[in-house]
Amino acid sequence: MEHPFTLGVEEEFQIVDPETWQLRSHVSELLASTAATFGDQVKRELHQSIVEVGTKICVSVAELAEEIIRCRRGLADAAERVGLRVAAAGTHPFSSWTDQVLSPGERYDTIVEELQLLARSLLIFGLHVHVGIPDRALTIELMNEARYFLPHLLALSTSSPFWMGHNTGLKSYRTTVFRRFPRTGIPDRFQSWSEYQDYVNLLIELHCLDNARKIWWDIRPHPTFGTLEFRVCDVPTAPRATIAIAALAQAVIVKLYKLRRRNLGFRLYHRRLLEENKWRAARWGLDGKLIDFGRRQEVPMRDLALELLEFVDDVVDELDSRREVQYVRDILRDGTSADRQLAVYRETGDLRAVVQAIVRETSESVDESARTYRVS
Repeated sequence: MEHPFTLGVEEEFQIVDPETWQLRSHVSELLASTAATFGDQVKRELHQSIVEVGTKICVSVAELAEEIIRCRRGLADAAERVGLRVAAAGTHPFSSWTDQVLSPGERYDTIVEELQLLARSLLIFGLHVHVGIPDRALTIELMNEARYFLPHLLALSTSSPFWMGHNTGLKSYRTTVFRRFPRTGIPDRFQSWSEYQDYVNLLIELHCLDNARKIWWDIRPHPTFGTLEFRVCDVPTAPRATIAIAALAQAVIVKLYKLRRRNLGFRLYHRRLLEENKWRAARWGLDGKLIDFGRRQEVPMRDLALELLEFVDDVVDELDSRREVQYVRDILRDGTSADRQLAVYRETGDLRAVVQAIVRETSESVDESARTYRVS
């Protein structure tokens, strides 16, 4: 299917010491080790114990899958060359943000100056999925409707049950940490692109921000890429989960687009209602219940995930992403990374064993995915 709904993914990884299993602020070594192969696809973040990897723009889910596998494998190999490991999870189970070194640079200095301790404590790791949209007006219309599905995507991605040595009781504690930042969470509904642009311009005029990149909503029009960016998810430990979530996000956008073409817009809900579901997704993950506001009743998240698969079923073959979207069923069966981390902790009582399990799964799942996609 020829379509403008391209895909790209950014994943944030933990840089881990394989002897202590603590985070290490060694992103410079990792950047040097990856520079020849990946160039600016691998980037530093505010904390030097975080490394971000971005794919190229992909025209299909199959191409995206190969990119994710290639990037993850290359990053892991580069880390091992300099005596480090990488881990994919929304938080580190026991390392403290107070021990991390911040990255130099005017951009990071400005963020820390403005947000102070909030910025210093933002030791979290997310997945960002970019879906290309043909025009600005459509971007806002699809953003308004896609907000409804953000809690579903979060529940499928949860990978941060621990924070600074504590079992938080949440499946996505990363969500709570990021909530402290201004201009985060699920955005309000906008009537048009011009209303959104007026909002951005007003904040710039009043010195609330200097550009739209400092709007960190769970879904946003990206300021420069021309994409609709899903930012709600924890980074999954296994690449096939990332691929599935990206494919599902794309399928949701294409389904909503097709409905609009037939003058069948999706029902819009207030942010205050959607935030209730987001909290439930962060707290209980797949084991919780979300609210079906149309039916005015609680529904198990697993049932809603299956309903979501049915909702997009008529577009996945056109997108050639049925295999990837159907992997959601494996996530429902096997649980998320948060579920596996908690299982290791119940068995061992040792958070270092949890980190070892995350590092091992991050590495081994790349090889498994490479076999599935026959990536050499």
